[in-house]
Amino acid sequence: MNTSQLETRAVATALSVATGRKLVGYAARFGEKARIGSFDETIRKGAFADSLRSNPDILCLVDHDSARCIARTRSGTLHLEEDEQGLKFEISVPDTQEGRDLLVMAERGDLGGMSFGFRVPKDGERWQGSTRELLKVNLQEVSVVHSWPAYSGTSVEARHKTPRLDRAKMFLESVKWAF
Repeated sequence: MNTSQLETRAVATALSVATGRKLVGYAARFGEKARIGSFDETIRKGAFADSLRSNPDILCLVDHDSARCIARTRSGTLHLEEDEQGLKFEISVPDTQEGRDLLVMAERGDLGGMSFGFRVPKDGERWQGSTRELLKVNLQEVSVVHSWPAYSGTSVEARHKTPRLDRAKMFLESVKWAF
């Protein structure tokens, strides 16, 4: 079933708050099974590697909407890499209304997850019965999604320059010394 059609996969999120004006986490995890319509699907380690080396402009969208691009690899505002667990991302969130809204929603745990859009090249998949393993994909985009994920076990973290607890402690210390 090799296809040049764009496919998308949404992944679940686990939220934690860290440091920096960024969203970080995993857009895909290797070896996890997802039910896609009538078949199960997994992603093999290394499936994104060629795409990450050869595609100079992978986008980060909101809900797969090309009119809502919030970062891209070409500008350095989106960083993607494969590690032992999966497709790791770091998004430098823009100081726009949408960017600020995404950070607030991530902090509250209101985002549905991450997703990715891809095409399967020839010999990029292996089928065993009703199970598909993605061996190689041409990654087009990753998306922050507001709804439900297909894959579970991924993470997204909202990061601030100074952790909230440290900011509160610094404020209390400054108040103490002001009197």
